[in-house]
Amino acid sequence: QVQLVESGGGLVQAGGSLRLSCAASGINLRHILMGWYRQTPGKQRELVATIRSTGKTTYWDAAEGRFTISRDNAKNTVYLQMNSLKPEDIGVYYCNAPEFHYDWGQGTQVTVSS
Repeated sequence: QVQLVESGGGLVQAGGSLRLSCAASGINLRHILMGWYRQTPGKQRELVATIRSTGKTTYWDAAEGRFTISRDNAKNTVYLQMNSLKPEDIGVYYCNAPEFHYDWGQGTQVTVSS
């Protein structure tokens, strides 16, 4: 059974940084496309960044230039380094595999104060 556990969120001031972690069990992250999603109240989850098995990364919208997705194969964990955070980055962040959509984890809340 696949389990995804997100952590690392919190409350930061605008301009601050956070590093989110996504620990996986039941799958080997190095072999699949993984992504970070953000959900805000009243909206569907939206993809923020992805990392392929090759290591190639892709970013959407405002994440470009401020967020960095990475993967630690030994720890079977995917990270999202978030810098220069803005109030519009507020939301619950989830990780998942866009091609498989495993059961969602509990997510991790990111709050940015202005």
